[in-house]
Amino acid sequence: MSLRRHGGLAAWILIVIVLGGILGREAAAAEKRLLFDQLGRRLEVPAEPRRVVALAESVTEIVFAVGRGDRLVGTTRFADHPPEALRIPRVGTYIQLDIERIAALRPDLCIGTRDGNPRAAVERLEALGIPVYVTHPMGLASMIASVREIGGLLGAVAKAEEVAGDLERRIARVAAHARAQGRRPRVFFQIGVDPVVSAGRGTFLHELIEAAGGENAAGEAEGYPQYGPEHLLRLAPEVVVITTMTQGADFEAVRRSWQRFPRIPAVRDGRVHVVDAAVFNRPAPRLVDGLEQLARLVHPEIAAP
Repeated sequence: MSLRRHGGLAAWILIVIVLGGILGREAAAAEKRLLFDQLGRRLEVPAEPRRVVALAESVTEIVFAVGRGDRLVGTTRFADHPPEALRIPRVGTYIQLDIERIAALRPDLCIGTRDGNPRAAVERLEALGIPVYVTHPMGLASMIASVREIGGLLGAVAKAEEVAGDLERRIARVAAHARAQGRRPRVFFQIGVDPVVSAGRGTFLHELIEAAGGENAAGEAEGYPQYGPEHLLRLAPEVVVITTMTQGADFEAVRRSWQRFPRIPAVRDGRVHVVDAAVFNRPAPRLVDGLEQLARLVHPEIAAP
């Protein structure tokens, strides 16, 4: 066989290999599977999603945590963790999604959350033929379930299990430290400035306070109650935690404003703290970072978990 003929045969073999790889990837992308999301909705999703849009900051953090950040082609406006997320195109806020922008990104899967994503937006995306998997994390356990499920969606089962297992061990460690202390200091979480708003029963923050070994001073109410000066004096919290949730607020000034209540134990003892809201209000793995931080604020007498 001549060199020319041999070279031509090699070129054909290379073409066949390349085409085979392309067709194989297209076939994998075309495969579908039926499943139920966390709302119990039945939907058909790609067996191997390659172009994913996260419809909430928490979803973005989970996708990166399970090692699939390279598949994100769109995310929401305030997605800033990890730093690589800042390079991903924005599709509006999780409450006000830009449907046209999302469609232009040609996703084969969107992952959203019931807490914030409008139902109408989800229905519009699905009417365009874009499947939307909806998560519904309501606490630490269901946040970890979301990690496992998103890992399963994106073919990262082993990594998701590794992340979930580590989170569960850290939570158990904090709980053990908290039980060992016995006493539960009263904790007031301030998430609104004017008026003062806290987190009552049925919220992530209520669960975090209890898991960290504290008693929620606002636990008498459900949801997000408002408080006036007289009510704050009556609650007499021993620890005050202020989150940076209100855009544009001067949080050091907010912290100093508590000095007008010198009889409140937290003020008297210098236990008024400011923390990063993103760590505490996103149902993502960093929520456990927040739990550990809170445990140190509630029980400073113990070593950090």
